[in-house]
Amino acid sequence: MTSRPDTPGSSTQRRTLLDEVTAHEATLERLKSVEDAFERFVPRQFLQLMGFEDIREVRLGDQVEQPMTILFADICDFTGLSESISPQENFNFLNSYLSQMQPAIAANGGVIDKYVGDAILALFPASADDALRGAISILNSLDIYNAGRHRAGYVPIRIGIGVNSGVVMLGTVGSASRMDVTVIGDAVNLAARLERITREWDISLLISEHTLLSLNDPAPFGIRFLDRRQVRGKQEIQSIYEVFDADPPALRTQKRKTRRQFETALACFHFGHIDDARNLLQECVNTVPDDRPARLYLERCTHPATDVADILRPWCDEYANGVADIDRDHRNILARANALVEKLLAQGPADAGADIAALGEALDTHFEAEENLMNDAGFIARVEHSREHRRMRQFYHQFVTACDAGNDDRRYLAFSCQRFVADWVIDHSLKAEKALANFLLRRGSEVA
Repeated sequence: MTSRPDTPGSSTQRRTLLDEVTAHEATLERLKSVEDAFERFVPRQFLQLMGFEDIREVRLGDQVEQPMTILFADICDFTGLSESISPQENFNFLNSYLSQMQPAIAANGGVIDKYVGDAILALFPASADDALRGAISILNSLDIYNAGRHRAGYVPIRIGIGVNSGVVMLGTVGSASRMDVTVIGDAVNLAARLERITREWDISLLISEHTLLSLNDPAPFGIRFLDRRQVRGKQEIQSIYEVFDADPPALRTQKRKTRRQFETALACFHFGHIDDARNLLQECVNTVPDDRPARLYLERCTHPATDVADILRPWCDEYANGVADIDRDHRNILARANALVEKLLAQGPADAGADIAALGEALDTHFEAEENLMNDAGFIARVEHSREHRRMRQFYHQFVTACDAGNDDRRYLAFSCQRFVADWVIDHSLKAEKALANFLLRRGSEVA
């Protein structure tokens, strides 16, 4: 019997069409699995920060500058811990730890750039507030993780976290056959160095002044000044701050209550008034026995450093960034701040009204002119830059209120002015203002 040819809609054609659809779906599924595999190595959010939607678009040398906050977290004494267990146990431990930390970062808008052994480098593009909440969430997750380790018979682990804000470069490095996406810049380096400093003070979380000034609202956080020092690899003195929101509840409450007394003691210490610093710190320790930084400062008072940091720091040429109007304003603000510090130390706030008003006028004049300049030029970090200005304005008004009230030690007021104005002007000139100046100079050459 002769077979009949297939007719349209026959079962054979339907089976062929079904096979083609199934094969197409299988191909799409394989492509999706490959894409998911790539995302485990190069997060989609990182590509989007660079302006790409598809990893196939990325080329060696692609780069973009963006302002963001960087979080660097590392396990304390991981080398000693890893040497006591087998290689398999090492990887099991690392993966269990990192898998607990990643959700805390993602839930607060962070993107993990990379794991460096036991360390985590994460980026928070939206706000410094996200980064700080992410850091606190990591430490809270660590408490839960350590409780599980304790139940399993393992010793708890400690981590340090450093957070810094600034303009960074995201891009690709390597060679044509092997490249990686990464973030580089001075802001990244400072975050890593802050993490190392947490170990000196036996605390968990430090932030830079850049991050403090980048916060939309620092009031909900437990933040106190910790030190004013030259960080390794940096020319200028940095003010660094402890965040104690992840401390045990009782310790957290006590640190809030003694925060002004603690910071006044540190002002006396850095001005070289060691006896007064010792007395105030002893009161802090008596009230908060578990306050490790207060205890360490008390020990420092027994053997004070001979090189107490210079408080008045006059303008020098290395602070200039090449934009005449900005440099002029910075010199003026620094001169006003130094004059006010001297007046507060010598006579107190009651006789410093004219100097306080002159500083406020200098700040307002500079901020208004610079914000107009940034907006006209389309500076990429103008929102973040203006946020620092807004925070400085808030500080100034709080400072004026404190001076008018007359309840604070004159050394505390002088030290606050030095940290938030004079130190800020210098560090801002060398970091954020350099980025703005370079942008303006590049734009000027392109227009020309």
